[in-house]
Amino acid sequence: MSDVTGDPRVTVCGAEATGGPVSELVEPRRVQLGESTEVRRLLPSLGRRMVGAWCFVDHYGPDDVAAEPGMQVAPHPHIGLQTVSWLLSGEVHHRDSLGSSVLVRPGELGLMTAGRGIAHSEQSPDPHSPILHGAQLWVALPGEERTVAPRFEHHADLPVVTEGGLRATVLLGELAGAVSPGRVHSPLVGVDVGLRAGTARTLPLERDFEHAVLTVGGAPVVDGREVTPGTLLYLGSGRSELPVAAGPESRFLLLGGVPFAEQLVMWWNFVGRTGEEIAEARSTWQAEIAHGGDRFGAVPGYEGDPLDAPDLPPTPLRPRGRER
Repeated sequence: MSDVTGDPRVTVCGAEATGGPVSELVEPRRVQLGESTEVRRLLPSLGRRMVGAWCFVDHYGPDDVAAEPGMQVAPHPHIGLQTVSWLLSGEVHHRDSLGSSVLVRPGELGLMTAGRGIAHSEQSPDPHSPILHGAQLWVALPGEERTVAPRFEHHADLPVVTEGGLRATVLLGELAGAVSPGRVHSPLVGVDVGLRAGTARTLPLERDFEHAVLTVGGAPVVDGREVTPGTLLYLGSGRSELPVAAGPESRFLLLGGVPFAEQLVMWWNFVGRTGEEIAEARSTWQAEIAHGGDRFGAVPGYEGDPLDAPDLPPTPLRPRGRER
């Protein structure tokens, strides 16, 4: 999934995190994605640009798509990032220019590393489940890692931590000794946490990480604060544990990582370091649409046209530090 809006905002991100624990609620911005999917965009936002290397967070659904086509996102390019596809309900068919063709289902990790360049599409299959619900997240690649060879990983068997009403699936990184098989390029964590009704537990955290919680179901109480579905609670850094509880059954994503130490420019589906890098990627993509090419490549098996890149903004794209 991608930022397929026709007028993408220029986002500049940098490294500063809070000096300690905070409790800062980030409200979503509603964005139309593709032909039929509306998402709640939590990162980047005006108040919070990144959480560790996590630089983009969309939450969508639960949507009734029984009589609808569901997710329909045509081929589009990426550079400088990893996409993390996480489904709670439904399924999405991932195709990419490496030749990958994978049906991703709930509880399975779809991890695409764009590196120097890749193209992909995402579609609900036909037929598909009646409900579509999930999250799409990006991880910024650091330093020279941002130009690694592209790859796609599909992990259907992820480690799970269970303890008295808590079930935590480790998407990326490590929690309580459980390590995800997904390959990462900077210290980070991503965990899907489910709590049965009436459960109260404490999650172990890395003190050097900054963390945030995205509620996807119920209304968990996180560090004493109720977090409603579709909102992101930024927790800052300096925590070694996090108390969580549920009245009704609840579910949330825990995201964290070492504060990202580089300045970024995010525009459309590209994460770079300079405006020139972004402009070159856009120009190459448009040329490949017209004449073909091998930086991004074509997506085999997709029937239809790829997405055109929007026009670049009139002002220069410049990297800056993390700002409010």
